[in-house]
Amino acid sequence: MSVRVAPLLRATAGRRIQTAAPSFRSVTFKRGFAEGGPNVPPPSPPRKSSSPYALVGVGVVALGAAYLFFGTSGSANDTAKELGSKARGVAAAVEGKVGLRHSQEDYQKVYDKIADTLEVEGYDDGSLAPVLIRLAWHASGTYDKEDNTGGSNYATMRFKAEASHGANNGLNVARDHMEKIKQEFPWISYGDLWTLGGVCAVQESGGPKIPWRPGRIDGFETNVTPDGRLPDGSKAEDHLRFIFYRMGFNDQEIVALSGAHAMGRCHADRSGFDGPWTFSPVTFSNEYYKLLLDEKWGWKKWNGPAQYEDKKTKSLMMLPSDMALIKDKTFKKYAKQYAESEEAFFKDFSAAFSKLIELGVPTSQFAGDGWTMGSD
Repeated sequence: MSVRVAPLLRATAGRRIQTAAPSFRSVTFKRGFAEGGPNVPPPSPPRKSSSPYALVGVGVVALGAAYLFFGTSGSANDTAKELGSKARGVAAAVEGKVGLRHSQEDYQKVYDKIADTLEVEGYDDGSLAPVLIRLAWHASGTYDKEDNTGGSNYATMRFKAEASHGANNGLNVARDHMEKIKQEFPWISYGDLWTLGGVCAVQESGGPKIPWRPGRIDGFETNVTPDGRLPDGSKAEDHLRFIFYRMGFNDQEIVALSGAHAMGRCHADRSGFDGPWTFSPVTFSNEYYKLLLDEKWGWKKWNGPAQYEDKKTKSLMMLPSDMALIKDKTFKKYAKQYAESEEAFFKDFSAAFSKLIELGVPTSQFAGDGWTMGSD
């Protein structure tokens, strides 16, 4: 599926750099109420390089001719923006194939910066890692395999129309933080930045290595997908399958991705739900599955939406969508496997998360196999 890595994409020595790994691909089931619209940064400027612009020009001319011949159903302005997105995709594909994209060492510097800024005193449990995982997930989980829309390619949560979707409440915290990183590394696309941030958050919190590769481009507001494509924590197994099957995942991958609930907590002022899933919400582990299966859970008596609390300490929570993993026979089989073996969980989560953050990105925009970023 992927072409051989170009010479200039060689791994270089440096802090946290590792060898290339095979390519392939938290889930925070948030729902809530729209917040005020964020300041929307413009799409990234074209990356400066010595790419053969003649080849890019040929692609753009071809695209333009197709539009003139076939037409589109949108306005002239929307057509121009859609054409602009396709032209950027052509440019990204050319850059990747001729080896003129930024090197792994350049992206490692971005990773290092993210890693160095994860700890924030006074924010939740002292780390931005959970909300960065959620940003990467929600930026990617809008994908629909039927019409090939959504996914991480256009980073459309930059626009108010998507940022204000109920499931994205509170993600302004993550976007604002990543905007500071973006100012230091203006050449990286938002899609690459956000997904790299999710990978960094998982790995630096004790989770598995996740293959990652650059190639995403920034789109326009016309690329925003409809609300309702992300999971709703108040619903059960039928809803989970509907949402995840639409993206191309199976039951095992649904349960593996749900394990990201080992990280973070819900906020009443964002999703309506409240509380952490585990006793160590900034450590990536298989503890989520152990607690789900071993603890006794009951409905929480409060004025908020229906959620569960552990009967022993009443300090942990589970959502109806979490409980579906042990009520459904097939889901429970995988939940038990991951509770018994963190190694099995890490392996399957790595594969599923890598697949998730590449949804919606044309293979042609990737230069080759994924890189293993991060510390030893």
